[in-house]
Amino acid sequence: MTTVTPLAIPDSRALLSVAPMIDWTDRHFRFFLRLITKRSRLYTEMITSAALKYGDKARHLDFDPAEHSIALQLGGADPQELAEAAKLGADWGYDEINLNVGCPSDRVQSGKFGACLMAEPDLVARCVEAMARAVPLPVTVKHRLAIDEMDEAETVFRFVETVRDAGCKRFIVHARKAWLKGLSPKENREIPPLRYELVHALKDRFPDLDLTLNGGIRSLDAATEHLPHLDGVMIGRAAYEDPWIFAEADARFYGGGPGPESRAAVVQAMLPYIERRLAEGVPLKAITRHMLTLYRGQPGGRAWRRYLSEVAHRPGAGPEVVEAALRMTETPALAA
Repeated sequence: MTTVTPLAIPDSRALLSVAPMIDWTDRHFRFFLRLITKRSRLYTEMITSAALKYGDKARHLDFDPAEHSIALQLGGADPQELAEAAKLGADWGYDEINLNVGCPSDRVQSGKFGACLMAEPDLVARCVEAMARAVPLPVTVKHRLAIDEMDEAETVFRFVETVRDAGCKRFIVHARKAWLKGLSPKENREIPPLRYELVHALKDRFPDLDLTLNGGIRSLDAATEHLPHLDGVMIGRAAYEDPWIFAEADARFYGGGPGPESRAAVVQAMLPYIERRLAEGVPLKAITRHMLTLYRGQPGGRAWRRYLSEVAHRPGAGPEVVEAALRMTETPALAA
């Protein structure tokens, strides 16, 4: 492990965080990543307030205590329903409640929430106010700069000012406009240009707010460049594509001890968790799919990924599959 000097900036539990990602940041991925970084804040997938009102609450909300510090991200546009969902999150033990005002998917648009709420800052303010009254936790908002033809600077400044006046003190700004017409969610993560300068300008305008930058950050070095100007940085897809980039996060940003001893140590620490989840009926592939990129770029990495992909889905597959894949990373002949 490389020795790094902690940044000379105040400690904050949300200094570095991992973005909420639908279909990815479930409880298995969060537990896995927590073995790599103890201090970075983790977020759930977006869970709609309706799903918590009418669905299986435990399935949506359960998490392992090791996952702290953890935020529950909610989607919705009904203040009372969101307040009830936030109360559930607080009762379940989450550390933060976050409102999604950034997702551009068709499903979210049909529910009239997510990024389309950038056009309705007054409604977002009412939602935040209702949630903040319902829980003692920080209520935060993750949002875009604007949507469609709206002017980015004018929109985001008005949005933040309006929602701030409702009591929100922390904003996570995805530094892109979202195009709700004609672009897919994947394209919306890549095509609209990033406008980091607008997020920095927001901090200049609202110095008392806690502002976190999201969008296009793919390394700890890139995060470091923004932290002297902002209060936090959120990393998204890069955390999933190469989770080992967080191995130095605690030492670099929080002055904590060294990260995990090795990738193999992380795998070994996952085995008891895997056994517990399998006993509850969780299939192995639901967990190992999050571990496929742990050895990205490492000797035996392709064999690790291939073996887990081909074997973990088989009926009865258990921890021995992971142990066999691990041996392939340690024995060149097996990895050939």
